Amino acid sequence: MDILRQHEIAEAGHRILNPLTDDKLMLLGEVCRLAPGQRHLDLACGKGEMLARWADMYGTLGDGIDISEVFLAAAHERARELGVSDRVTFRLGDAAKDVPADASYDLVSCIGATWIGGGLAGTVELMRPALRPGGLLLIGEPYWTATPPDGIPAHLAEFTSLEGTLDRLEAAGLGLVEMVLADRDSWDRYMAAQWWTVDAWLREHPSHPDAGTMRGYLDESRRTHLRYQREFLGWGVFVCRDGQPRSEVSGDST
Repeated sequence: MDILRQHEIAEAGHRILNPLTDDKLMLLGEVCRLAPGQRHLDLACGKGEMLARWADMYGTLGDGIDISEVFLAAAHERARELGVSDRVTFRLGDAAKDVPADASYDLVSCIGATWIGGGLAGTVELMRPALRPGGLLLIGEPYWTATPPDGIPAHLAEFTSLEGTLDRLEAAGLGLVEMVLADRDSWDRYMAAQWWTVDAWLREHPSHPDAGTMRGYLDESRRTHLRYQREFLGWGVFVCRDGQPRSEVSGDST
């Protein structure tokens, strides 16, 4: 059972596949000063909630790329529900390889999926070719709110502090101009709602071949969130402009 399938099950009840609340998703659009007709490319778009909601509220035009047929089916349904199917498109593809290089988008985003480029810096390089001069890059990324304890899982060890994230953005040639951060409660809602969904799936499919894997996923998710994420890890979307001279950064802040 691959990781993608685990997330398709765990996030079956989610519209927003990250710790942002609905209000903060719309606040993010507000701080980006969105305007009708602006073009938005979202890499690893998930269920397309950001593209569909912003098209509905602000009149933007959106294109999303994701590897999950399950998530994209939900994205198409959401676009139809909001009446914006003529303004947003969703395409099955590898967001690490299938990025338009036509510099035609006013916004390019990758929210919570910088693994597609092997981390923040690599993902910025993937995003750049699609961005028009003067456009915005939106990057969703966890950050440590305090020095993490020993024994943190390997997939969390790659992150740095909030100031260290700024260092990484500047080292990649970006200027941070805005941000919208999740809080502890929204972390809880994002994670704990998955526990309910997985528990319900296991009750419905107790003998499924993937049941053992999903029980392990549920156990690990609960323990990792309660031991590390909730207390030590923040999450936010960083709104940046490209073209800032690259800083001479000696190392990430901790």
